Amino acid sequence: MFSNDIADYPDGIVLPVDKPYRWTSADVIRKIKWAACRHFGKKNLKVGHAGTLDPLATGILLVCIGPATRRAEELQASPKEYLAGVCFGATTPSYDLEKEIDRTFPLDGVSQESLLSVLPSFVGEQEQIAPLFSAKSVDGVRAYETARRLLREARAKGDTFDPGDILQSSRINIYGLELQRFNEQFQAPEPIPATEGRGRINVADVRGYSLKHALIRIACSKGTYIRALARDLGETLGSGAFLGSLRRTANGGYGEQDILPLETVLEMLG
Repeated sequence: MFSNDIADYPDGIVLPVDKPYRWTSADVIRKIKWAACRHFGKKNLKVGHAGTLDPLATGILLVCIGPATRRAEELQASPKEYLAGVCFGATTPSYDLEKEIDRTFPLDGVSQESLLSVLPSFVGEQEQIAPLFSAKSVDGVRAYETARRLLREARAKGDTFDPGDILQSSRINIYGLELQRFNEQFQAPEPIPATEGRGRINVADVRGYSLKHALIRIACSKGTYIRALARDLGETLGSGAFLGSLRRTANGGYGEQDILPLETVLEMLG
């Protein structure tokens, strides 16, 4: 529990919240800000996060309250770790399960051995092109807004979605990649419709597709898109790939041992 006086926290508060599946980072901030403003009796209390997470990702979302919002940029710049489930044999426009599969690919070149052989080539400083379905700004417009328009236009014409060369590459650093598990056949879970349960983000149903699956632990710099890494791994192996799951396990000096469920945070601010 926190005291009711924000002045008791001169450096502010940093909370490593476990972002729920199918919630946007903004959803979490809105929920915590409402609770924090009520708890501390402040109408304009600053609340923000240090590094967004995709809606279908879970794990550490650093929520900064009060003066701690001044540390957001510093925390966001720190190294991060993820546990990523990469599905091989198909692609989606968003490179994750937020969009339906649009193309399938052969799996002849995808195996545990071939994946282990290419992983080292992805370690180190490199140029990476972010997914078009991302929060990057292009000429003052969020990339995902442009992506949604292009996808609608492609579907209306019956064409395949092509992101083109809209985004420029960015310099990133992948410090380490470790294959945790490889499955010759991906057992896709039954998706939860967006109208049921918590969260409003749709999850594509990929049951019935022939896919291979790898669970990879990733240590990387700020600005690294794991969905883009999945895309690039698929292309390198002569197939397609997308992100089936993602969990951030470390950020800003916080790890899994520090993480707080959203329900716990709301109780602390109750």
